[in-house]
Amino acid sequence: MDRHKTHRSSRAASSRTDSVLVTGATGFIGRSLIPALRRQGRRVIAASRNPPADEVNRAGVEWRRCDLEDPRTVTAALADIDLAYYLVHSMGTRARDFRSIEREAAASFAEAAAAAGVRRIVYLGGPEPADRPSAHLESRLEVGRILRAGIVPTIELRASMVVGASGAAWQIVRDLSMRLPLMVLPRWLESRTCPVALEDAIAALLAAADISLTSSKWFDIPGPDTLSGREILERIAAVRGRRILALEVPLLTPRLSALWLKLVTSADFRLARELVVGLSQDLLPKDAHYWKLIGHEDRVPFELAARRALALERPPAEAGHRLAAFEEHLVDLAGPRA
Repeated sequence: MDRHKTHRSSRAASSRTDSVLVTGATGFIGRSLIPALRRQGRRVIAASRNPPADEVNRAGVEWRRCDLEDPRTVTAALADIDLAYYLVHSMGTRARDFRSIEREAAASFAEAAAAAGVRRIVYLGGPEPADRPSAHLESRLEVGRILRAGIVPTIELRASMVVGASGAAWQIVRDLSMRLPLMVLPRWLESRTCPVALEDAIAALLAAADISLTSSKWFDIPGPDTLSGREILERIAAVRGRRILALEVPLLTPRLSALWLKLVTSADFRLARELVVGLSQDLLPKDAHYWKLIGHEDRVPFELAARRALALERPPAEAGHRLAAFEEHLVDLAGPRA
């Protein structure tokens, strides 16, 4: 992939006794990665802008405050760290220019990691489309370039949709497939991607800590199935024993679709808008070499990953979520069966 300066630190070999910092520890990926690291016997330090009071220092995990817009907290969080996972983004914030926030945060983190003697950074980003990327995808790619340009050797893993309960992209397609008896499908939903199961993404992140690395590199981590957006919706519905009645509307643009999604999905609207715009073009991997490199070629098929994600959903607690669950029940009763 690409070559960069080697790290000035002499600590090149990985060790299961490494101290590991997980930024974005309260997020979708971070919540699954931390217990997986613990099972490997690693010392885990969880970092968040606002560490949850009920989680601090529980289950053998140390929590540190880390606000990526405050360099002092970044420096403190990286003290005595060997390996750092960068799992944060600013897309869901109300800031108008989340791209500049992400650029500055990545540069600050890379500089602080080098000063702290961190031996490796692992970053989970997004795929690079053949055409011009959306603002969201361009920002994710730019963060990867900034981290890889730093002194600390960095592995950037590029995933499209990660299929797992609570994932933002998954939540959108899940809500669409389960809440509408008749679906208006824009033509851009024929764009293709390779969704990856959460457990495969976690396996990829774990392996990134140990593979031989002297300079920064990036790798795609696609799932085993290449699917269009329409096929993703149809397969989720099929897991529930339903068929989708679809009406194709060629003039419904991605941005107009995002406004429509505001009425359907429980996902954050700002996230939904950017993700939908990103999904309007093919998001295909350059290759799947990384899986062979780490000995993890037997990946979870999309339908099984979707079934597992649906099975892990919690009963709705809030009134809005209970109403959505009731809507889904009505669709199940009235909608066409598979």
